[in-house]
Amino acid sequence: MKDLLAVEHLSRDEIERILDRAESFAEVGRRDIKKVPTLRGRTILNLFYEASTRTLSSFEIAAKRLSADVHSIKAAGSAVDKGESLKDTVATLSAYDPAAIVIRSPHAGAAEMVSRWTEASVINAGDGKHEHPSQALLDLYTLRAGVGSLEGKRIWIVGDVLHSRVARSCLLAFNAMGAEVTLAGPPTLIPRGIEALGVDVAYDLDRLGEADVVYTLRMQMERMSESYVPSLREYAMRYQIDSRRLGPRQLLMHPGPVNRGVELAPEVIDSAQSLITTQVESGLVVRMAILYEVLAGQDRPSVRAAAEPVTDPPTIGQPA
Repeated sequence: MKDLLAVEHLSRDEIERILDRAESFAEVGRRDIKKVPTLRGRTILNLFYEASTRTLSSFEIAAKRLSADVHSIKAAGSAVDKGESLKDTVATLSAYDPAAIVIRSPHAGAAEMVSRWTEASVINAGDGKHEHPSQALLDLYTLRAGVGSLEGKRIWIVGDVLHSRVARSCLLAFNAMGAEVTLAGPPTLIPRGIEALGVDVAYDLDRLGEADVVYTLRMQMERMSESYVPSLREYAMRYQIDSRRLGPRQLLMHPGPVNRGVELAPEVIDSAQSLITTQVESGLVVRMAILYEVLAGQDRPSVRAAAEPVTDPPTIGQPA
């Protein structure tokens, strides 16, 4: 696997291999020295045209734990602000011989275009309303640790599906692993014809109690050029997940950042059923696994060998 552009390009075997690899890297985080030499000498460039906290920081830390050299470029303050095109930016960055480019863009298909313009591996960290594959993979990892197999599990994705790249990636990933997916939200925020992807659709939460997992989505006001709901207050009244709607056996997920008091009530965010913090923790090891698979997976050393710690001593003037 040279690139990770979309969940729809992954087979179930490839998904499971990434999740297994992430599990092997989880042990690294429990060591005193949290680095392995797997990508020593490789350069990873993070090119982010949109603001990000979780995705950018976890890709940066993941690359550093694999001993790669990392440099992050944000659109603000860069040549992009001066009108440089994406293609010219990629050509400039490719001159530095990166092993991989991790890109987030507000435009659907941007990651695929970049993959045509560079010999580096390309990882899609979110492209417009299209996909966010690493988020879906970390969600699978979180659920596998929490409930085991997803075969036959019922997952409801609730909220602003129309503007959510996470929703598309997750429904494809959950389906691939055997889950039954229902999308729920206002009719204006459910894409037409989405049932063709093998999901059910609900316009209210009357049947929410049948779900094993409730996955809520943020209202993405920054992507809305017109009014899709009468008001956030009315949306919250009809679709907010609170302690009355969330059953005691149901697990709660959210990709973040959370709008407290809109899609989720504060009491469920901090409840024992919430996997939101676990999702953030999963992001690090899953993104380590993704970087490994696109850059070193072809060599296929054993999982144990991939997770061997850095043991050679530092020299004067060089960090450990």
